[in-house]
Amino acid sequence: MVLKNIMTKKKRKKLIRVPYIDQTKEWPTGCESVSAVMLLQYLGADISVEQFVERYLEKEPFFEQDGKLYGGNPWEVFAGDPADDHAMGCYAPVIKKALDRVLEQAFRPDEAWEAVDLTGVSMRILLRDHIDNDMPVIFWATIDLKETYSGPEWILKDSGESFLWRSNEHCMLLVGYDEENYYFNDPWHDHGTIGYEKKLVEKRHREQYRMAVSLKRREK
Repeated sequence: MVLKNIMTKKKRKKLIRVPYIDQTKEWPTGCESVSAVMLLQYLGADISVEQFVERYLEKEPFFEQDGKLYGGNPWEVFAGDPADDHAMGCYAPVIKKALDRVLEQAFRPDEAWEAVDLTGVSMRILLRDHIDNDMPVIFWATIDLKETYSGPEWILKDSGESFLWRSNEHCMLLVGYDEENYYFNDPWHDHGTIGYEKKLVEKRHREQYRMAVSLKRREK
């Protein structure tokens, strides 16, 4: 009788332990800032969400005029206030700019970091170049991975053009993966570190312009 060795394929898994912050009570629309601060605290920066929002994040309030709603461009500023549950949010370039402002002050020159906009980068590259190298990624998807839908709409204060928001927008910190799931520090309703099914994550990520931001060592 020939005995066969049955080899089982080792499942890949990676999980970065990152300080967790819940956004729900103080920062109901501040998921982008909370995710950024979790990343900064992971690297040892002494910064709170309040400091990030008040000192480094560019914001533009909404206002009504002649029955029309006016506000900022989420590609350039945070639309509203992260402490206001009626605010909207912001996109990757805004968080990158805020991070770069923090990084200039929070670290010594010999340990300098810089923010990188990873919008459009594939999941494979995000995992290979960042998660596998113990660097979490600020990642845009949707609240509880609900379907994205269009609206509301407002007029951009500077250009006068109409802007259509993609609702259910949400930001989390990507911290790991296994064969079935991607893992996030999800700041919404104290979800903690939670796994979400890969295909659904990728779908919601596409619906939100495939936006992502992380950090890398600044070249000397």
